[in-house]
Amino acid sequence: MSFVEINKISKNYGSHKAVLETSFTIEKGELFGVIGPDGAGKTTLFRILTTLLLADSGFATIAGFDILKDYKKIRQIAGYMPGKFSLYQDLTVEENLAFFATIFGTTIKENYELIKDIYIHIEPFKNRQAGKLSGGMKQKLALSCALIHKPEILILDEPTTGIDAVSRKEFWDLLRNFKNMGITIIVSTPYMDEASMCDRVALMQEGKIMQINSPQNIIKEYKPFLISIKSNNMHKLCEDIRQFRKNCTTFLFGQTIHLSSEEIFNKKELMNFIELKGHSGIKIEDCIPTIEDCFFSLRFQKK
Repeated sequence: MSFVEINKISKNYGSHKAVLETSFTIEKGELFGVIGPDGAGKTTLFRILTTLLLADSGFATIAGFDILKDYKKIRQIAGYMPGKFSLYQDLTVEENLAFFATIFGTTIKENYELIKDIYIHIEPFKNRQAGKLSGGMKQKLALSCALIHKPEILILDEPTTGIDAVSRKEFWDLLRNFKNMGITIIVSTPYMDEASMCDRVALMQEGKIMQINSPQNIIKEYKPFLISIKSNNMHKLCEDIRQFRKNCTTFLFGQTIHLSSEEIFNKKELMNFIELKGHSGIKIEDCIPTIEDCFFSLRFQKK
């Protein structure tokens, strides 16, 4: 039996289908990512798993406990960090930690070893009100509060959204440390590059899971012909390149455009097309797919 089992969970808000018959499993000690843009259904799914929201259909278990019948037990073994900072902003760092420890019948001292790698970053601000911390420090405090009762599983909803690149890296380093301690982690993120930090990921769009696998295997299974394109007028290139072939998909990727096609074509044909549109400084290269390319390929296949 898997540590987390999700079976055909669905949730609607009126006519909006937030989660559609979602099923997957997570093994004990795994770092599992749910990757998708805003509105994909990640937060709704996580709120169902943390017993804060009732599903319309389907069921799920965590450590053998049913999310409906055994919700009190699940709340004891799970640490939840919502996407929106939800700690008491008028309490200090230390007061927030002490409060959450007390709720679970423990103390900061008792579980200090678990949070010490985070706490060394926020200890200089322990007497500062939580609402006056920087974004990165707020996330570290929220993670400390989610861990203070020594949970078996961490459920983290977009924990790195809105924080700087350095803080994002530090945060993922901390998650890997907790995974090495045997804590099961399920984390959602809209950042495709963070998929590589996970053991396995579920790519989610419009309430549906499109694919589940390790990041490496998802990339290995990518089949379309893929190239990157640049010119001296990227704004115009975005518009023009969509007229090249009907069976191609295009999207902005950093400072370039990625174009994928189920059929291999001659790059000279594409070069001639772009030149006829009045572009100069054109650069066309084959490129190695990323998780983002895989996501867009799956997204357009489903439509």
